[in-house]
Amino acid sequence: MTEQAIHVDYIARVEGEGALKIKVKDNQITELQLRIFEPPRFFQGFLVGRKFDEVPGIVSRICGICPASHQITSIQALEDALGVEPSQQTKDLRLLLALSQWIQSHTLHIYFLALPDFLGYESAIAMAKDHLPAVERALKLKRLGNDLTALVGGREVHPVTPTIGGFTSIPSRKELQAIGERLQEARADALATIDLVTSLKIPAFERDCEHIALSADDTYAVNSGRLVSTKGLDIPVWQYRNHIKERHIPHSNALHSYVEGRGSFLVGPLARVNLNMDKLSPAARKIAEGTGVFPTLNPFYSILARAIELLHSIDTCLEVIERLDPQPEDIAYTVQAGQGFAITEAPRGVLYHSYRINDQGLVEEADIVSPTAHNVANMEEDLRAFAPSVLDLPLEEATLKCEMVIRNYDPCISCSVHFLRLEIERE
Repeated sequence: MTEQAIHVDYIARVEGEGALKIKVKDNQITELQLRIFEPPRFFQGFLVGRKFDEVPGIVSRICGICPASHQITSIQALEDALGVEPSQQTKDLRLLLALSQWIQSHTLHIYFLALPDFLGYESAIAMAKDHLPAVERALKLKRLGNDLTALVGGREVHPVTPTIGGFTSIPSRKELQAIGERLQEARADALATIDLVTSLKIPAFERDCEHIALSADDTYAVNSGRLVSTKGLDIPVWQYRNHIKERHIPHSNALHSYVEGRGSFLVGPLARVNLNMDKLSPAARKIAEGTGVFPTLNPFYSILARAIELLHSIDTCLEVIERLDPQPEDIAYTVQAGQGFAITEAPRGVLYHSYRINDQGLVEEADIVSPTAHNVANMEEDLRAFAPSVLDLPLEEATLKCEMVIRNYDPCISCSVHFLRLEIERE
């Protein structure tokens, strides 16, 4: 009888803090724990008693990578509570803002978090010695995403212009056209990114699990739609809590999400492409179909899904800019008691916000579930299925392979606590 313990003390190249512990007896896994020890942050708690119009600015601090996603989702949930219907211009500007976050986040993940794994480098800095043009391309794309966020949102991080009913300041058509020229140039960089990603050797691993994403009839859903899945889920946003549940796990500060009556699930770019490939921009759809990959149950193809969405994001921004001629709009509404719900697609996947406010406009209840909070349970299940294939490898290599499984999800652990220390114990 042999006993072994594998510990990954700290998960590298993810946002936040976590560890992985695996216990093995007679070459069989007896225990696996993805430990999220990032401290709880209590956003839902300290929003209670705040004025409703303070919420968007506060929740943007949940994440420094996709603050606009939290901002937009909170605003739309509050609009639902207040009975406010934003204009088409506001919806278009919000779409630009959301996709600016996709451009930033996907670029960051592909080039700086995931690509070093596939190319055999410990970091993007080490990778830059041999792949400088790729790193320069990444920095250019990231700069473009940042500048688009600043143009629409007022600044690069924690935007200040989005508000209930619209924007406090809007870009001019001239400013939009100027960044549109840069977006047009960036298409070549997005296509080069896809070429690079399709050249990578993707590990052969599949696990049957439910994929969930927003879906809309006539567009690749970002800020609105119905919640659908690969196993038949199809519900309006307000029914979210009737179907998606959470449970506390002793070894994690992040709750584990699951579909009522089923189990864990995956959200994010891979789920979106699997469920909505036919609604991608024409160029992105042609490439996605041409790969012959999608739909797929291999989570390692998430890097390809992100690359395809990068092109889609740029194409969609160009389409929106072409039709936009922003004009000042009056923002008027009446404060009333109510409860509102919103789901958007943040870069990492489904983001849920719900608020109940009283007739004084004070928040009485807040409920926020981030993409990583949705994904944590499924990450652990992926690891449970994947880990037996690496038990005989040297510890350093086994650690890297397990980290790659986790990095498929691009986890934002700070968002998930309302990573790698690998620990394998053999008995």
